Amino acid sequence: MEGILEDLSVLDMQDKSINDLNVIIGQMFLGTPYVEKTLELPGEEKLVINLTGLDCTTYLETVFSLSRLAQSGRLTIEDFEKELEKIRYQKGKREGYPSRLHYFSDWIYQNQEKDLIHNITKEIGGKPYENRPTFMSSNPNLYAQLANDAYVEELKKAEQRIGQRNYYFVPKEELKNLEHNIKPGDMIAITTTMKNLDIVHVGFAVEKNGRIHLMHASTGSMKVEISEKPLQDYLMTNKSQSGIMVSRPLSAKP
Repeated sequence: MEGILEDLSVLDMQDKSINDLNVIIGQMFLGTPYVEKTLELPGEEKLVINLTGLDCTTYLETVFSLSRLAQSGRLTIEDFEKELEKIRYQKGKREGYPSRLHYFSDWIYQNQEKDLIHNITKEIGGKPYENRPTFMSSNPNLYAQLANDAYVEELKKAEQRIGQRNYYFVPKEELKNLEHNIKPGDMIAITTTMKNLDIVHVGFAVEKNGRIHLMHASTGSMKVEISEKPLQDYLMTNKSQSGIMVSRPLSAKP
C-alpha cells in the first residue's frame, strides 16, 4: 500500500481528470492475480485491503479510491482507508456485514447519492432494466456470514429497496451504436439475464483502436487485464450477460 501511494505522490496527478486517473492507476495493476471472495472473512466485518489479489469489485473500488486520493492530493494510508470505507459501505460507514454494498446496482445508486459518481446509463440511450435481485438471501449457504439469520433479514430489506428503484441498461446488441458516449475511465457494470442477480461483472472502460474495451480483474485469464476484444464482442460471447450500466466518476476536488 505504501509503495503505490509513494508512486502516485511522485507522479503528481492532481491536474488529471478523475476518468484519466482511473485509466492510469488501473493500468498499474495489470497482471495482478484474480482472487475471489477476499472480503468474505469470518468474524467481525473488516475493512479488507488486499492489493496482491483482486476480484472485479475490489479492483474497481481500489482504483477508484486511489484516483480520488491522487486528484485531491491526499495520499496517506489513513486517507485511503477512509475513502474505501466511504465507497464500499452504505452511508459510507462500516457497521457490520449487512452494511456492505453487496449488490453492485445498489453500489451505483448509493455512491451516486454520495456524489461520487453519476449513473449515465439512461442518458446515453439505456432502456429499463428489471432489477429485483434475491440471490444472496436465497442462497445463504454460499456465504459464511449468512449463517446469521439477522443478516439474511437485513439483506432481504436491501433487496426490496433495490427492487423498488428504476434502473436502466444498454443492451449488448445496441452497444456499438452507443459506445461513443462512453469515456475511458467510466465504470462498466455488466447486467445479466439471470432474474435473481443484478450485475455479474465490473471494470473500467478503456479505448483501443477507436473501440471501447474492458479493463478488469478477469476470471478468464485470472488476472487484471484489458480485454482483447471490444466490449460489445466480449459481451456477445456470454449468453448470460445482457448489457451494461455505465457510471461516470465525479471529481474529488471541491
